[in-house]
Amino acid sequence: MPLQATYDALRQAALPRLGRGEAELDPLIDSPQDTRRGITLLARPSAPITAALAEMMAEFQLTEPAQYYYPPTDIHLTILSIISCYPDFKLHEINPASYRCALRQIIQFIPPFRLTYQGLTASASGILAQGFPQGKELEELRTDIRNLFQDSDLQQSIDKRYSIQTAHSTIIRFKTPLQNPAKLLANLKKYERHFFGTFEVNKLELVYNDWYQRARNTVVLDEYLLSR
Repeated sequence: MPLQATYDALRQAALPRLGRGEAELDPLIDSPQDTRRGITLLARPSAPITAALAEMMAEFQLTEPAQYYYPPTDIHLTILSIISCYPDFKLHEINPASYRCALRQIIQFIPPFRLTYQGLTASASGILAQGFPQGKELEELRTDIRNLFQDSDLQQSIDKRYSIQTAHSTIIRFKTPLQNPAKLLANLKKYERHFFGTFEVNKLELVYNDWYQRARNTVVLDEYLLSR
């Protein structure tokens, strides 16, 4: 299925539920007892794009101020979740050097690639910025990493929760009942095809992270510069 069709289908499935005010609420966002941690390979959008997303989110905040809005420092594009977050996972349980070395074998052959953020989609639990890679590099990178870990003894849970095929960034999560479902849907419609910008993905990060990729809980294990 084309990427735009995937985003459209996700949005259309969520709209009726959101319109009825039946958002799926996340009870753990503000919980100090949330011990879920994982290992993720990710990229970060450029500053102009995160600024454009923040400006858009400010409109949503006017009528839904109690929801969770990702700050610019936390907005990210997941390349692959190497170890999906689970409770009480500690960094000392793995050897980070082994993961750094394994990923370098793959990433050294991946050139920079461009990605466009355009439009919003939604699920019952939040709002997502739609990302569109220009070229096959992201798809090939994910395939190569999947194959690498399938043939290794390193702990991993790639595709166990779901097989990521998109290039979205989650930007809003619902944590309290919707105050104005109609306005939420109107804002979604307003930004359904809005152009937020294009940037070159030229650096990836391997991180130890919490469920929400909060900067304060993130440990950068390695950085990979993509070169032509």
